[in-house]
Amino acid sequence: MTARTTRTRAGIRGFRVGDGPRLVEAWCRSAPADPVTANRFRSLVLLDANFDPEGLRVAVDGDRVVGAAYAVRRLTPLAGTDLEPEQGWIPFFFVDPAARGRGLGRRLLTDALDWLHGHGRTRVDFSSYTPHYVLPGLDAETYPEAAGLLRSLGFCTLYEAVAMDRGLVGYRLPEEVARRRDELTARGHRFATPSDDDLVDLVALAGNHFNADWARAIRECLAAGTPLDRIVVVRDPSGRLAGWAMHGAYDGVDERFGPFGVLAETRGTGLGKVLLHLVLERMRARGAHSAWFLWTGERSPAGHLYRSAGFRTTRVFRVLRREAAR
Repeated sequence: MTARTTRTRAGIRGFRVGDGPRLVEAWCRSAPADPVTANRFRSLVLLDANFDPEGLRVAVDGDRVVGAAYAVRRLTPLAGTDLEPEQGWIPFFFVDPAARGRGLGRRLLTDALDWLHGHGRTRVDFSSYTPHYVLPGLDAETYPEAAGLLRSLGFCTLYEAVAMDRGLVGYRLPEEVARRRDELTARGHRFATPSDDDLVDLVALAGNHFNADWARAIRECLAAGTPLDRIVVVRDPSGRLAGWAMHGAYDGVDERFGPFGVLAETRGTGLGKVLLHLVLERMRARGAHSAWFLWTGERSPAGHLYRSAGFRTTRVFRVLRREAAR
């Protein structure tokens, strides 16, 4: 049992040297459905180019960390020169179970919002920050108290994203997918593991036709040593790179699928379905027991494709926004 911290009112301050291990411990106590390791905390927060120690608001009671709220704004652009000067994010917050019921969560979030507003941020999102989001948004089913608190502070739902999973035990490439692959190949499409030179087109396709964070994820995972055979690309008969699918791009987790995309004008041809299944086949060949990802629209074309491939929704996240006018 954790003793309740009733003797003193927790103080709130910015991050200091020595807080890291206690923050990780408090996080795991507070959000056991989404624990974090010291290595992951270091990568997601401390090594983020946009990290400002004063933006990580830490609640302490004596020598005990009892909560935190992380506020972040762009100090370096995700792409180009855009620092999104009106935009801020709160990727996570938590309160130790032993310190709940006395308004600490509200104090932490208000402090984080005030810090962002003090830096000119009039729009704040929870929690769709890139490049280092923890979760796409709020899982209100898992964290109903957090949902009520955010709502009371003026956060409104922008849209919902879903996480999906698919078991791979016994997976076989479906016959209809193999036939479609052969038909497309006969028409001049080429499915392959990319060469080093192909990566130029791949990063450009991801960044120009999808989003800059996908291009970043591809560059960084490959620079960190992710093997090229985690990726399948397809070129159309003209030689243009038309799409790709991959796994193992995030945090070195081999069973995490994505990112994945095909050019808009090629959708409906079966390219995406073939790419998806070719990567699932490779994942199973490497011994993966499942494939999962964190973020898609449940009713989007991608969501329908995933469901047709056997994926099922496992969590629903609300991407939330608070405007200063509210």
